[in-house]
Amino acid sequence: MSLKATIDNDIKKAMLAKNKEELEALRSIKSMILLAETEKGHASELAADAENKLLMKAAKQRKESAEIFQKEGRSDLASRENFQLEIISRYLPKQMSESELTEAIKAIITQVGAKGPQDMGKVMGVATKTLAEKADGKVISEIVKKMLAA
Repeated sequence: MSLKATIDNDIKKAMLAKNKEELEALRSIKSMILLAETEKGHASELAADAENKLLMKAAKQRKESAEIFQKEGRSDLASRENFQLEIISRYLPKQMSESELTEAIKAIITQVGAKGPQDMGKVMGVATKTLAEKADGKVISEIVKKMLAA
């Protein structure tokens, strides 16, 4: 079942349960999918990897918004963003743990033959392609920096 069909089913469930917050989050995800499908140059149905990229982007936006709202003392808006992030996370592929990510990056560093911080571009190029849907780019970057600096 495609992500769009899954979202549609979950929207129906949320409507029946009269869960307004969840319904709002699900509708925002569906809206993003519909917008991506109607963009010029796209096929009518999105591929699974394109759907995952959309979800990753949405999750990142919610996370950043929640952090900003928290800094500004707007915990009401931050909690709303965190709830939407939680809903989006249901549909994301399982994220790698930090230890799994570290092991994968060690292998990439060895594969590329990186020696120090000057080789960060090489490592990041391979790491972002390999680990794109399994981890956030910011986390990958931080781990690569630590490992190449050592």
